[in-house]
Amino acid sequence: MRIAIVYSSKTGNTEEVVDHLWQLFVEKQVQADCFRAEKFPTADVMDYDAIVIGTYTWGNGEIPREMRAIYEMFETYNLKDLVTGVVGTGDTCYPRFCGAVDKFRDMLFIQSNLAATLKIELTPQQEDYIRCNRFVEIIMERVKSIQYQ
Repeated sequence: MRIAIVYSSKTGNTEEVVDHLWQLFVEKQVQADCFRAEKFPTADVMDYDAIVIGTYTWGNGEIPREMRAIYEMFETYNLKDLVTGVVGTGDTCYPRFCGAVDKFRDMLFIQSNLAATLKIELTPQQEDYIRCNRFVEIIMERVKSIQYQ
């Protein structure tokens, strides 16, 4: 199983979550490659069994500029069988808490095989790390279910 984690982080909160997800995949003997969004080789997307998107939310619920190319990649390529997950951090004081996660979720639901979504308030807390474990399990279960079809 080969998984790419593609992310962007402004304050370090999303990066902290992504680092934890990467560690969980590695502990489960999964080959996990982690990329900042601008470094992800989009031409290699089909080399992965799953892609996990990690994003913060910009402004009033918008996708960050550096994540637009990743978003557009999913809209352009035929990735219906690719397992995906999206995770993000945000602040509930904004009207569209983790709005970028919602936008990715809605698009990935149509353009890929979306398995899981996870929103975290600001910096991860103990209960969020438990939710990260479940997120990883769900991604792995979905990939395995496709591989055995």
